[in-house]
Amino acid sequence: MATPTTSFLKEVLPPVLDSTSQPPTLFDGTTRLYMCYTCPFAQRTWITRNCKGLQEKIKLVPIDLQNRPAWYKEKVYPPNKVPSLEHNNEVKGESLDLIKYIDAHFEGPALLPDDPAKRLFAEELFSYADSLNKIMFTALSSKEDVGDEVGAALDKVEDALSKFDDGPFFLGQFSLVDIAYAPFMERYQILFSDVKNYDITKGRPKLALWFEELNKIDAYVQTRRDPQELLAHTRSGLGRLHEDFLFCS
Repeated sequence: MATPTTSFLKEVLPPVLDSTSQPPTLFDGTTRLYMCYTCPFAQRTWITRNCKGLQEKIKLVPIDLQNRPAWYKEKVYPPNKVPSLEHNNEVKGESLDLIKYIDAHFEGPALLPDDPAKRLFAEELFSYADSLNKIMFTALSSKEDVGDEVGAALDKVEDALSKFDDGPFFLGQFSLVDIAYAPFMERYQILFSDVKNYDITKGRPKLALWFEELNKIDAYVQTRRDPQELLAHTRSGLGRLHEDFLFCS
């Protein structure tokens, strides 16, 4: 399972659709990924699409979460969250389910290894992701200094990155696990530094190397938002970060 390091031209991103926008022609055979450029859950599916080389096969449909079109809930995805995937006349949701679905049902490099031990560990890490996010979000929202719970959670991530020695990623080689964690860890690195003056990589060399190697992967880098944009998004109120969790899954 090779790391997807092949360079490709930067994609011209489609405009964001809001309550004034007309819907695409639904269920016409086009595969569409309904997403939001600033949503970490949606970013998981966007990275997976890019890693599989599916830019032409899966069309991005970005939604304005603060001003969502009524047709999205009524005609596309009743839970009214992103991401969702329109494929084979069905619409599926939930980002962790979707990244596995895209990997299994579309052409391109496999993003999970065959090794049973690695697959088992992958499922453990998928399960831990929500717990980690809850701990980190709670700490960011608190007026208190960063506590032991955050340190313990990040140490668990550091330990996970130490389990396999055949590469710098969670399963050694780059996989869906890295894709599941990357959008959130990217934000935590930026936000904890800015809001809490806390370096999440300090004393965690494996995590520092993981970020370094992750930023060499074009399929991920092309989904990153400008750090200043993320900071502005958050400084307008941590409630905006809460919305990312409320309207995404």
